[in-house]
Amino acid sequence: MYNLTRKELKILRKLNTPKKIQDFLNKLEINFEPDGDTCISPRAVLKTGKCHCIEGAMLAALAFKLQGKKALVVDLTATQSDFDHVVAVFRENGKWGAVSKTNHAVLRYREPVYRDIRELVMSFFHEYFTDSGKKTLRSYSMPIDLIEKFGVEWITKEENLWEIPEYLASCRHYKVLNKKQIKNLRRADKIEIEAGKLVEFKKD
Repeated sequence: MYNLTRKELKILRKLNTPKKIQDFLNKLEINFEPDGDTCISPRAVLKTGKCHCIEGAMLAALAFKLQGKKALVVDLTATQSDFDHVVAVFRENGKWGAVSKTNHAVLRYREPVYRDIRELVMSFFHEYFTDSGKKTLRSYSMPIDLIEKFGVEWITKEENLWEIPEYLASCRHYKVLNKKQIKNLRRADKIEIEAGKLVEFKKD
């Protein structure tokens, strides 16, 4: 299936709940991209045991597809002073949740308790800030079905999947704030900033 090996399918099919997918992603090391930017396939993630946010989101989306769900991701965009983030989203009992790969203590798993995508996205807002405390989340995309949009080659492709982040950057996004709200934003407290520096994996 999808040109995956038996071993790969066995690993992915064990991830049959959102919790198991998140736990699996948490165990993978962070891809610090020591040789330059990457956007590797789920096959490459399984092979290397490493990924960053979009790479983890794509693997999670594939795991959801193998459960019979759609392979959905949502793109969160930040200001130029911060990094964008990509999560895999899922729906249970009419509510939305998210699986997320991050090295930080926040921007992680979201329980399926949110009425719509905007409400889910806004759950990330207050913890999405820079080291100076500036809150930076600005927009989000609607869920994008990776299978519907890109077929299945991305699942096992050897080359970097630049077409996916390029599409996510160019597709329609919805603002989370207006200009007045941006102007009136309060910076995160010092204790929040210190907590935000907590990481799961450290560079060698």
